Amino acid sequence: MNFNQSFTLPVTLIDADPILDLATKIGILIVGGLLAFFLARALLVRGGRAFAGRTRNGFDDILLQVGFFSRAALLAPALVFFWGLEFFSGLKGVLDHLIYAYLAVAVVLILSKLLDALSALYRTFQVSNRRPIKGYVQLIKLFIYMLGGISVVAILLGESPWGLLSGIGAMTAVLMLVFRDTLLSLVAGIQMSANDLLHAGDWIEMPAMDADGTVIDIALNTVKVQNWDMTVTAIPTFKFLDTPFKNWESMTQSGGRRIKRAIMIDQSSISFATPELKERLKKVQDLAPFMALRQKEIDAANAASGADPSSPLNGRRMTNIGLFRHYALEYLRSHPKIRQDMTLLVRQLQPHADDGLPLEIYCFTSETAWALHEDIKSDIMDHLLAALPEFGLRAYQRNALVDSRAAE
Repeated sequence: MNFNQSFTLPVTLIDADPILDLATKIGILIVGGLLAFFLARALLVRGGRAFAGRTRNGFDDILLQVGFFSRAALLAPALVFFWGLEFFSGLKGVLDHLIYAYLAVAVVLILSKLLDALSALYRTFQVSNRRPIKGYVQLIKLFIYMLGGISVVAILLGESPWGLLSGIGAMTAVLMLVFRDTLLSLVAGIQMSANDLLHAGDWIEMPAMDADGTVIDIALNTVKVQNWDMTVTAIPTFKFLDTPFKNWESMTQSGGRRIKRAIMIDQSSISFATPELKERLKKVQDLAPFMALRQKEIDAANAASGADPSSPLNGRRMTNIGLFRHYALEYLRSHPKIRQDMTLLVRQLQPHADDGLPLEIYCFTSETAWALHEDIKSDIMDHLLAALPEFGLRAYQRNALVDSRAAE
């Protein structure tokens, strides 16, 4: 057997079996397309990396990071497929539709990566914290996917995409039902952006959704909140249209965080200031000027009214709780971490029969960070609670009062 005769049989078998012949050609075409894809991806990625290393523009680096060049290599197999159509004369029409459908899918996937790159580029700007566009990018992607799907179906059926789109008009009600949450979320996202209500990094509270923490992601359909216990709550975006929530961002921007804490005073410890108490408190630097001025006012008022000094109920008198209230106010005014340009007061609230007399501290710290704010607040309350005995006052404790009465 010579060399030519040795290869006569396989060729004859292939030519004799059309199915085997077709499968062989398709296999060769698919292998060629895969080789073209891997070769194009290697060249594009390597070329893109070399180009990005020589420029200062950050966009080409972002294109590399999101995999745009790898996705762009999907176009290379289409060239091989078009070239291979010459070997499928009988199936050229069908394969032509399949290749154009593949091109439509490839273009959709490439555009998706391009949108990812543009979104990542936008996040490099400071304005992205105030005006996130992730939801809009997702909406554009959804629109592109829908157009891509319609185009693929139209190509495979040999119909015009516009004809399919006109037919979809009859399915509007069904689409509205299917994409109801998406449309509502889109409206909510537009309203939040237009009214500057929510941004990534904001601290929000939404009790109805058990969310209390920092916004870590704002997407088209969900807003993710990392709670203080490190759990993550995913809130549907449209919920921000009808569910009350509190945004603490304005507090951070104002530079002051509120302290609103009451000291419960045992009402049985409240009394007129005795001469001994006055003498002792005159040594307090923040209180001595006030006491001197107030004593002059009281003496003048009592002299004008002819008050009998034999009873403390006649005329005006200083009280231990009044002195303590003024001392607490002066203490806050001299505190370096309390904002003096914001509301600052010490006031009595409505007393309750079972809880004593509330003396509320209302002020703002210059530190808005949670840990620092709590540290300052605790220091202030520690000092004021420790100062109560110096004024002859006691903090109210229900159990202690019950125990003392039981002992009697």
